[in-house]
Amino acid sequence: MLDKLSTEVRMLIAMLLVGVVFALSQYLMPPPPEPPVADQNKTAKASQAAPVVATPAAPAPAAVVPGAVQATQDETFTIETDLHKVAFSNRGATIRSWVLKAYKDSTGKPLELVNQRGLALTGSKALPAPFALAFKNAPSSDPNSALYRVTHEGTFGVTFDFSDGRITSKKTFQFTKDSYLVKVTSQVVENGVLIPHSLVWRGGFGDSTGTNPIADTNSLYYDATNSSLEKQAASDASDGPVSASGNYDFAGIEDKYFTAVALLATPGSLELTTYSDSVPTEAGKDEAHVGAAFGGSGNNTFQLYTGPKDVDLLKTVHPRLPQVIDWGWFFFIAQPLFIALQWTANTVTHNYGWAIVLLTIAINTVLFPLRLSSMKSSKKMQAIQPLVKQLNDKYQGVGMNDPKKQDQNAELMELYKKHDINPVGGCVPMLIQIPFFYALYKVLSLAIEMRGAEWLWVANLAEPETIAIRILPLLLVVTQFLSQKMTPSPGMDPAQQKIMLFMPLMFGYMFWYASAGLVLYWLTSNVVSIAQQWLLNRNTPAPQLAVVVPPKKKK
Repeated sequence: MLDKLSTEVRMLIAMLLVGVVFALSQYLMPPPPEPPVADQNKTAKASQAAPVVATPAAPAPAAVVPGAVQATQDETFTIETDLHKVAFSNRGATIRSWVLKAYKDSTGKPLELVNQRGLALTGSKALPAPFALAFKNAPSSDPNSALYRVTHEGTFGVTFDFSDGRITSKKTFQFTKDSYLVKVTSQVVENGVLIPHSLVWRGGFGDSTGTNPIADTNSLYYDATNSSLEKQAASDASDGPVSASGNYDFAGIEDKYFTAVALLATPGSLELTTYSDSVPTEAGKDEAHVGAAFGGSGNNTFQLYTGPKDVDLLKTVHPRLPQVIDWGWFFFIAQPLFIALQWTANTVTHNYGWAIVLLTIAINTVLFPLRLSSMKSSKKMQAIQPLVKQLNDKYQGVGMNDPKKQDQNAELMELYKKHDINPVGGCVPMLIQIPFFYALYKVLSLAIEMRGAEWLWVANLAEPETIAIRILPLLLVVTQFLSQKMTPSPGMDPAQQKIMLFMPLMFGYMFWYASAGLVLYWLTSNVVSIAQQWLLNRNTPAPQLAVVVPPKKKK
């Protein structure tokens, strides 16, 4: 009995000594079958010499690897490639800055993807820096506050290691000289067991200097099972983080023109968590920015694409990565229009502003037969308006639920039939045009080629005009008014016509803050419509109003 007790005491003393030597707190562990002390010393030395953590091949009696691996002071450094300039900190093995060298923000500075205002928050509002670790079940100590040992792997690679004897964490980043792809790995082990975790990008992403950047920032993932792209905004996580996991090709975060997504070589289990992060503006007002965490395994390995939403570039990276560009409901029209716009700019105009003008003229020309059909139908409707008014006067005061209302509708349809008029003949051609205009609208809203593109006095087609008085929206109001006055509106009440006069002002207000490329597209469409309507009005005779025959008086 005394011998057994003395053995336990010796084991307890040995563990306490190891904890003191390596600045660890006391930890309890089941007594192993009395391993030799010499073997334990060899294990500690091996751990110090080679701190790479591997998953045990088989369960071992001792779950903790003695030894500590950490730095003694804060260290920051930068890895720079032809495309990236990334600033790292060994505090938590995180990223402090990620600059895309080929792009500039709205102020003309190199494009910073990390929201520096979110990164600067302290105290209770502090947010983790990009690529900090996120756990569903927190380990016994937080590796995000640790000082990692830094090992540089050539010019474009770095490895971060940390261990306190119980928690072991490792991250690697391997850049390429001329690629937007970065190989990223992360591993967390506690007592020999892999701990599931994710890598975060919190506090917003992308160009924070653009117009309303929050509206275009989302977390996203591509579900390989359903072949669908799913997005979530900060508002979706207003009540707390929202997680999704499944057979995903990629998952990450985006703004309108850029994205950072983790790509798996083959579809596999990937988890995405969406956050709503409160970050103050320059004026001190809090705004909800989207945050994301991707990974979910104890040992994450993926390629990270951090770069522009350039269709041609995305195709070379992953066959389904172009799905990050959401062309909308009419994608089957938007994508060909984008190709046409790109071809026109690259081969004909060598300017995206003039390419927008030419493409808008082409679309309106192709759709001109529909406008002509709508015009003819409107003139027929205009010709029978006296008869329609007579019919309405006949049934004046009849309610919608009155049986006589059916008689009125029947007489109206008979009137249309007699004069060979399709009551929806003027609406259908206009409805057919809507998908084309909406699709081109999406193209001009999302195409990164618009970003920084110049046209005449416009410095950036992706942003509103920078001059004090914005010329394009004012011209839009004028052309909208002329187009409205020239287009016949049969059957419209005079009061409604007066209300319609305010429509150009509403359009001017909506487009005052829109990108110059969108305003140019709508303005060009108005000009073409005015020219077409002028030709139609000139070459089409005015409708002969139907003669109203007064009803016979009953004897």
